[in-house]
Amino acid sequence: MDGFPPDFRLVLASQSPRRHTLLRDVGVPFTVVPSHAVEVMEGGTAEALAQLNAQAKVNGAVVPAGLPVGAFVLGTDTLVTTGGAVMGKPSSAGEAADMLRRLSGRVHQVVSGVALLRTTERAVGAESAMPPGRMLVSVATTDVTFRDLSAGDVDAYVDSGEWKGKAGGYAIQGIAAFFANEIRGEYSNVMGMPLCLLGMLFTEQGFDLVGRRWLYSENSPLLRIDV
Repeated sequence: MDGFPPDFRLVLASQSPRRHTLLRDVGVPFTVVPSHAVEVMEGGTAEALAQLNAQAKVNGAVVPAGLPVGAFVLGTDTLVTTGGAVMGKPSSAGEAADMLRRLSGRVHQVVSGVALLRTTERAVGAESAMPPGRMLVSVATTDVTFRDLSAGDVDAYVDSGEWKGKAGGYAIQGIAAFFANEIRGEYSNVMGMPLCLLGMLFTEQGFDLVGRRWLYSENSPLLRIDV
């Protein structure tokens, strides 16, 4: 990708087309890999679960053989919460409709956990387990307000199929844009990848995504890795 140093490597442990699009739109080069992570939906707040799942996606990533020291591995998990209830991806049209009815006329939170690892050892083997590294984990929260939805709104949206694979049963960049009358926080977070938070985590890990350059500090030896 233009402007990035040749030794920059980012592995994305996500099959989400929305996350792929967001990274491509800001010009960040990446390689997509599968992850063996099993997402957890119970036992904590949305913030805690999203961070736990993001970290699990990184730890479960099947990284390319020979992934060099200093490479980045990124995992993200997005959940929707309202009234203390945590919503992941609906498993059926009926569940999607129920989620939309619960969001109708209310403020809800879109929560994304982001985990970014920078490797400190080279990956070995044909399909490598995650090599050791420095992991940073954080969370972004965006408040989204939906107008009152009619039964026709809900039925039409569910019939569109846009809800499939979407936390909370909707995609803000699609037809559901007609439902949201207020957003407070990162818009990209509602799509599944809080880019502002991501940029800050990269800076902490020693790379400036805006300037497309490595950052070095004598006081932070982990940031100065021979690649």
